[in-house]
Amino acid sequence: MTDQIATIPELSKVALSACAVRGLDSTDPLTARAYPESVHAYRTAFERDRGRVTHARSFRRMAGKTQVFSNRYSDHFRSRLTHTLEVTTIARTVAGALGLNQDLTETLALVHDIGHPPFGHAGERALDTAMREHGLRFDHNLHALRIVEHFEQRYAAHPGLNLTLGVREGIVKHSRDYQAEDHPELAEYFLQLRPPLEAQLIDLADEIAYLTADIDDGLEAGILELRDVRDHVAIFERTYARMEQQHPKAASKLLLAGALTRMLNELTGDLIRETAKRTREANVTSLRAVREHPERLASLSHDKEAERKQAKNYLHARLYISEEIRRNHQQAEEVVGGLFRDWVHHPERLPNAYFALVAHDGAPRVVADYIAGMTDNFILENWRER
Repeated sequence: MTDQIATIPELSKVALSACAVRGLDSTDPLTARAYPESVHAYRTAFERDRGRVTHARSFRRMAGKTQVFSNRYSDHFRSRLTHTLEVTTIARTVAGALGLNQDLTETLALVHDIGHPPFGHAGERALDTAMREHGLRFDHNLHALRIVEHFEQRYAAHPGLNLTLGVREGIVKHSRDYQAEDHPELAEYFLQLRPPLEAQLIDLADEIAYLTADIDDGLEAGILELRDVRDHVAIFERTYARMEQQHPKAASKLLLAGALTRMLNELTGDLIRETAKRTREANVTSLRAVREHPERLASLSHDKEAERKQAKNYLHARLYISEEIRRNHQQAEEVVGGLFRDWVHHPERLPNAYFALVAHDGAPRVVADYIAGMTDNFILENWRER
């Protein structure tokens, strides 16, 4: 297999433009907005959404939120924001190769993690655990929807960002399916149908991005050892050995960088080819057919999926539950859980704008909303000053 994602002749064979979201004019239902707006003179609806996301305060705050490593390790490690940008480059590449709507895909990639609380997945688990004590749940996808529909305040004419239906649907459904009977509040998002391919790609682009990035950051942190990664992650061993063979005198850090790039390219190229293959074999030739297909069509091949799982299982065993990362998780549980309980019992300590919402939404939900919007540093500052 070559290192290129696909050659030009290969791309001509995989194009799925007939299945793409069009989004070119106001007649496309996926460009509809909750508050009608006039058509822009030179930007499509999804281009406008992309701008609204990147200018949002919640987007900027991702720079201060943990991906895996908090900034006490190094300023070089990925934040939630830099991870999001890496996902975006992969997702847009895949969409372009398949002839899909790149503007929609890029917007969905940029917004896909906007609902994450501080301290990464550990913070999300801690917040969900705290909410369960009140018969509620915290879901970062659904919180992202609350952010773009309510919390972002940039326009005099309406609350939220007034994003298109296509982007809001993708926020909800890019990584999982929700059942209509469990979530009647999501009725407008076609829960009985699959999401468009542009949305289906996001979760897999996310996986590709964090697998390669977490190996990189784990080695940089000294938690992972190069020989151990090579012994237990087949796709990394293959790409690293190829780098050694082709560049025997290169510095080790350059061999690592090249191996991770090739690993990323292998997975991305496979995602392009396998998604095209499955779509053709299912005789899916329209967006409607994508939506009505009984399962999602975006996928890795059987062999690459096995390698993805192997890499993910290795990272879980050696990195995500390592002693160093476990200390971060314990801190998240202490800080998030402690502040949540304090503010639920004393909501008057919340900022006035949030306290005003308690009578309508209830203290647990309002407190969760407040905590979820915090950066790591800001929540730690609140913890120290409590």
